[in-house]
Amino acid sequence: MTDLTLDRYAAEIIAQTEQLTASIKGADLAAPVPTCAGWSLGDLLRHLGGAHRWAEEIVRTRATGPVPDDQVNDVSGDDRADVAALGAWLSEGAALYADALRKAGPDARVWTVAPGGTPVFWARRMTVETVVHRADAVAAVDGTYTLDHDVALDALAEWLGFLELPQVYESVEAMRGLLGPGRTVHFHATDAAPGTEGDWLIDLTGVAPAVRRSGPGERTPGEAAVSLRGSAAALLLLMYQRGSVLDDAVEIVGDRELFQEWREGASAWLRR
Repeated sequence: MTDLTLDRYAAEIIAQTEQLTASIKGADLAAPVPTCAGWSLGDLLRHLGGAHRWAEEIVRTRATGPVPDDQVNDVSGDDRADVAALGAWLSEGAALYADALRKAGPDARVWTVAPGGTPVFWARRMTVETVVHRADAVAAVDGTYTLDHDVALDALAEWLGFLELPQVYESVEAMRGLLGPGRTVHFHATDAAPGTEGDWLIDLTGVAPAVRRSGPGERTPGEAAVSLRGSAAALLLLMYQRGSVLDDAVEIVGDRELFQEWREGASAWLRR
């Protein structure tokens, strides 16, 4: 389940890429990216452009199995090159990808790395990829970052939706190590409109992690061991460990060590 349509995702991939390239005009590709240790701005752009082209191939060819992702992981290149040329290449890849998504439509069958099996999965995944890496680019040039509430809320919902999948953890044993009595995490998006969904409870007290999202008019029952309150964008960047990009801080009340342990364990998929 997603909150946005395939057409909206396709439009956002282009729009987010345009905002990224606008933010780096005249920048030095060799500039370090503080939110991606060891990467230069050029590395970041090559990674994101490779991710767009990798996903485009999956959707365009209606791949039925894994597609080599060398272009995602090989970020090598000449950081003495023109930033405008690399930005144009990035924009081109985003446009090609959006076009492939629209031509495929939301119901085509394609291979996905997690449950989904349609282009909608990849549309959402690459929207989030672009949103987060735009934050990285802004951090590299000391710029200003903003993100529309509905995009941020949907991206946060994707992250939290992965939590029930064993493959996002280092191992099943590592996942079980996060479980225990009284271990609950509550998220509240303070910029959610009244009567809309903006609360999640992550329940780590059972045999596996469980995520419950409240519906309109509902309240999250019980008092969580740790609660996080902030805008949807701030909560999203905190989960991706990019919280420093926004001035909008997240209020954390309760067991901070539980939150940090849980976030680290649930982020194993990002380190692969």
